[in-house]
Amino acid sequence: MSRMDNSTTTSAKENAPPSAAPNERQIDSKSLLGKEGRVIIEHDGQHYLLRQTQTGKLILTK
Repeated sequence: MSRMDNSTTTSAKENAPPSAAPNERQIDSKSLLGKEGRVIIEHDGQHYLLRQTQTGKLILTK
């Protein structure tokens, strides 16, 4: 039997969007980002910018 190299293939599970576990909080991105499409998050004294791109993706920067 030969071994198949799966390094170039991705499973459907890897491509599936994450789903919240029953006890996890879930927040709609529109309510989090507001009409501006951005929010500053403070974490351990550091400020991060979470913003939505023109294509609808989310980017978190320090």
